[in-house]
Amino acid sequence: METLGLLEKALNIRAYYHKVLASNIANVETPGYKEKSVDVMAELDKSDSGARNIDVKETESPEGGNAIDQNTVNIEDQIVKLTENSMMFDAFVQLVNKKFSMLKYAINGGGN
Repeated sequence: METLGLLEKALNIRAYYHKVLASNIANVETPGYKEKSVDVMAELDKSDSGARNIDVKETESPEGGNAIDQNTVNIEDQIVKLTENSMMFDAFVQLVNKKFSMLKYAINGGGN
């Protein structure tokens, strides 16, 4: 069951990161808004698993953002990150489904 715990944690982090990215996109034209990010790998390395404990960091320098209004969000980068995050989330869901299929197979003694 250790694998399922890790997959649950990964799904929670990815779901939370999706909200962070969606917030960045929603604030792309908000003056002074700083892009927020989650280091997914660092979060997976943590021992706790709650979404309440996920660290969100702000980007300080405009990397393709609007230097005039001090907004650091680059919409193209956010769309790429959102797409990647969605793909990873879907991959983890497939792994969970596969794990449950294997458990069902084992419980049924190798038969359907």
